[in-house]
Amino acid sequence: MQKRTLELLKTYHLKATPQRLEILSAIESLGHANIDEIYEIAKKRHSTMSLATVYKNVTALLEKNILKEVALNNFKSKYEVTKERHAHLVCKECGYVEDIKLDNDINNISKSISLKNNFEFNDIELNIYGICSKCQN
Repeated sequence: MQKRTLELLKTYHLKATPQRLEILSAIESLGHANIDEIYEIAKKRHSTMSLATVYKNVTALLEKNILKEVALNNFKSKYEVTKERHAHLVCKECGYVEDIKLDNDINNISKSISLKNNFEFNDIELNIYGICSKCQN
């Protein structure tokens, strides 16, 4: 992860500060994390890191498209490292978020919608809400 993170930061002309590396590491370790979760993990390794530093760096990483915001109904937004197109399974009970791969069906649907509505897609965000296996038990 460290090498990939360094390459990402270099590509987007951002300094690889200890704070940025720790924030990205926290997000990678959880897969999806809200600001509070990122802060709690990052603060364990960098006790002087402030919540404002986390917000400032997350904003900078969002602007460079290194991170993507996952807006959730009834939960704080979570953040993930930008990756290939995918959807999210979201637990309505605990807020757990899991990535699922989108197959060709969604591409076919988006093309059909695009043609019917004369609308050019550049991104699709899909959250599927339900109850995760842990909360079902």
